[in-house]
Amino acid sequence: MKKLLGLLVAALVAMPASADVLNNVELKGEVQTIASDVRTGGDKVYNSGTNFRVLAGLSADLVEDVRANVLFQYNDAWLSNFTGNTVQHYWDKVTLAEANVVLSNLFDCFEATVGRQFYGDEDSAVMYVGPNHYVFNMNRAPSLDAAKLTYSDDFKSVTLLAGKLVFPTSTTEINNTIYGADVRLNLTDTLKLQVYGYDVKAGEDSTILYDEKHSGFYGAKATFAPEAFALSAEYARAFQGHRLVKEPKDTPYLVKVDASLNLAAFTPRATFYYTKGDGFGMGNYYPSLLIGHLLSGFGVPLSNYSQDGLRLFNVGVDYTYEKWVLSLDGYSFQDRTAQEAGTLEADLNVKYNHNEYVQLFAGVGYGKYGGALKDTAKDNTIGQLGMLIKF
Repeated sequence: MKKLLGLLVAALVAMPASADVLNNVELKGEVQTIASDVRTGGDKVYNSGTNFRVLAGLSADLVEDVRANVLFQYNDAWLSNFTGNTVQHYWDKVTLAEANVVLSNLFDCFEATVGRQFYGDEDSAVMYVGPNHYVFNMNRAPSLDAAKLTYSDDFKSVTLLAGKLVFPTSTTEINNTIYGADVRLNLTDTLKLQVYGYDVKAGEDSTILYDEKHSGFYGAKATFAPEAFALSAEYARAFQGHRLVKEPKDTPYLVKVDASLNLAAFTPRATFYYTKGDGFGMGNYYPSLLIGHLLSGFGVPLSNYSQDGLRLFNVGVDYTYEKWVLSLDGYSFQDRTAQEAGTLEADLNVKYNHNEYVQLFAGVGYGKYGGALKDTAKDNTIGQLGMLIKF
């Protein structure tokens, strides 16, 4: 990776002046700051405070059909320090988030991205590697050192992936390789289908990912969106074993259904999320200010709400007025078999889009704990303020 970064920097600053290079140079990045305060009866579930993340870098066309991207990352929490710190202290915490080269029109039909990169859709419940937004406890953005090959036309998109996961603050080398494929089909103007599969192969010296050689998941998602109505349904199954195709006796699986109706200013929506087991740790679905953010702070997927999985219902409505977006949500979290009383939560979130680059957001939430969390804390409240700047 250091060699790749050196190559990118050299290409950006040392090309001959006569060459047709360094076109469309862009500064890119974002700054996110989130302050959160949690109140509970004598027991704080996770620390309140303020944290922030800065992503900043450059993107440029080196030559025709070749683009380079470099993005650095710094993240920390607001701390009391009366003596201050040196610039070197902060620079030592800067990590490399992206450093890749994108080759377009490869063999007249492919696009290849080679190097450190983000991957996936941020709203995916099964696969996303990159920066998270609006979640207090997830201000660090992981990456992939990977090679990604994509073919796309008006009807289909096929992506193949091979790489290794990179955590920006990890001091332990995680010698696991990720292989994956993602196929997306535009069946009609209103109906889309996605089919995917990913395998995480543990290295010979790896003890991070269970004792098995393979661990991963596969699944499909269908989306039907005529006019203002949208409906999506997703089903995924996890596997784990010494063979790629082997599944354990109690195979974890996931079902997620989303529905929404765009009525101009108002958008009512609903979500049903059901998991058996906890084999979907690479997803990025952490709804609700209290329960979802609590689990993200523990570094576990949402399916780890209980030892056997989760049954989640969410009903909400968004109201948009000029630059304002108000969202009201109600949640019910239960263990998969619903044998115990669920945890109930109500959230109110407000976003103000100052312009196309700057957004301010705030939220309050109230949770009544039950089921798997009834011994963790009593009824709880949370307040959150934040700012997101993208450039």
